[in-house]
Amino acid sequence: MIDRQIPQERLELVWVLGYCAALLFLFRLVNLQVLGAAHYREIAERNRTQVIAQAAPRGRIFSSDEVALATSRPSFSLIYFPGGAKTNAEIERLARALARPLGVEYEELRNRIFRAASREKPVRLAENLPQRIMLALSELKAVYPGIDIIVEARRYYPFGPYLSHLMGYIGKMDAKDWASRSRDKNYSMDSRLGKAGLEKMYEKELRGKDGGIYLEVDSRGKLNRVLESRKWVPGADIFLTINSKAQAAAEEGLVKSISGKGAVLALDPRSGAVIAFASAPDYDPNMFVLSGSEKEGLPAGKILPEFNVALQGSYPPGSIFKIITAAAVLESGRVGVDEKFLCPGYYDAGSRVFKCWNKKGHGAVSFIDGLANSCDVYFYYTGQRAGALTIEKYARAFRLGKPSGIALPDERSGNVFGPSARAAKKSYWFIGDTLNLAIGQGETLMTPMQAAGMIAAVANGGAFHRPYYVDRIVKSDGQLFYKGEPETLGRVDLKPSTWALIREGLHSVVLEGTGQMARITGAEMYGKTGTAQNPQGKDHAWFVAYATVGDAPSKIAVAVLVEHGLHGASAAAPIAKAVIEAALSEDLKAQNKRPEAPADVPGPPQPAQPEQAEVEL
Repeated sequence: MIDRQIPQERLELVWVLGYCAALLFLFRLVNLQVLGAAHYREIAERNRTQVIAQAAPRGRIFSSDEVALATSRPSFSLIYFPGGAKTNAEIERLARALARPLGVEYEELRNRIFRAASREKPVRLAENLPQRIMLALSELKAVYPGIDIIVEARRYYPFGPYLSHLMGYIGKMDAKDWASRSRDKNYSMDSRLGKAGLEKMYEKELRGKDGGIYLEVDSRGKLNRVLESRKWVPGADIFLTINSKAQAAAEEGLVKSISGKGAVLALDPRSGAVIAFASAPDYDPNMFVLSGSEKEGLPAGKILPEFNVALQGSYPPGSIFKIITAAAVLESGRVGVDEKFLCPGYYDAGSRVFKCWNKKGHGAVSFIDGLANSCDVYFYYTGQRAGALTIEKYARAFRLGKPSGIALPDERSGNVFGPSARAAKKSYWFIGDTLNLAIGQGETLMTPMQAAGMIAAVANGGAFHRPYYVDRIVKSDGQLFYKGEPETLGRVDLKPSTWALIREGLHSVVLEGTGQMARITGAEMYGKTGTAQNPQGKDHAWFVAYATVGDAPSKIAVAVLVEHGLHGASAAAPIAKAVIEAALSEDLKAQNKRPEAPADVPGPPQPAQPEQAEVEL
């Protein structure tokens, strides 16, 4: 007979294991009911509470005369709350019902709702809803619980493309943006932020503190009540140094120019404040507010004209460079002011004949006549006398080859062309190089911003200020946060007699020379035309100028480049005239020489009439 008695040791082991299991069960029960009660209450609360984040209105952007250039306006968004449609069949019915009024593909919409339902988080199905679509959706709300419409603030640029390359634009957060801001509680994956221009440079200041709406929904996702609304705090307002009238004249001038391409820069010679900043072709930043991205915001087949001609375009300066050559010639002491050189329309350099732009010639030419009539032959002779190294020295003194230092990305430095630069490339320098250098041709390159800095330095006596475009930043509570101040980067030191002669020559350019189309009644104008040879096509047109009214120092210096404009006198000078007239209109009136504002001076730009908004997905 088999003995079935269980050994005492095994009974003790079973008892110990059972006791441990009981203790483990008891511990788990206490943890669930006591220690974890708050945690699970939070989960339960979250299951019936949904939060819709509301982006704070970005700070407004104003011109110096307080014309609003960027604001916010109401925008209506369609929200889906998980729970309203749970099953696949319910989600599919909802997607089919919404696809037509929203004008989107059914499958795309269905997939977005599926993802939101699985994550149990609200999602914006569409933004910037037109009124006609809102009415259609309002009827669907009663049939399909779980969807609702909320109002939010959206960026708006009243004047469309005006100042676009300085202003920049905002767009949706991308992976790179999120990687750097994922820990910032003021950003979410569907946030919009500055992507270019000052919108990007001053993102921190323009962005306010987001708010949110806390909603109570039932198990079907239907909204019961608003639990709490946390008010947003708007971003800080930025007041620019831009004069809206001068900017309008600059934009209008480029649009109407022969090519519609180029740049206009206007600086205050006293401080470096930017008065006008135009680059063409431009773009309407409102496109990216609607779409959220650069690619989606452009019409089919179009590319974004992000290239900022004002800062990134490098061009041969042509005859505006003769200002620098003139400084080198006078400072060298190797040419007499009244010394005359014969211009028969060409210069025989031995192995090659170099032509003057005036094929008939200018006759016997001295310094003032040479500058006023932009005589190439005069500068061929005097450039050789002064020497290529001297001209290169003064080109560097006028800060060619250096960026202006404006607070915008990707500014180019131009190029200084001269014997030392050529030697660095281990190449020879020839007499023809000196002749080309003297008239601003060859490898010398200048950006419109550098041209503006050059003529501003002539106006103020040699100072180069860092260009700046933000006058002040004011917080939403009215507190002054930042005030722009002038910063001098360097000086070009010339004898007082040299400055006086250069100014006299530039005055003669407008009075009786190549720049007569820039004359302004009531103002003393100083300018220089330029035509830059372009191997790839038609020549580019330049004009640089500054003006004074009465005995006051000059308040504005302008550089205009019209790509393929052929002649600076006809293509660029009238634009500079319009910009200066607009900027100085009040001063001109005060002189009592113009009792009425000039007929051709535009007023502040009129806001573009917004077209019917498209649905933003």
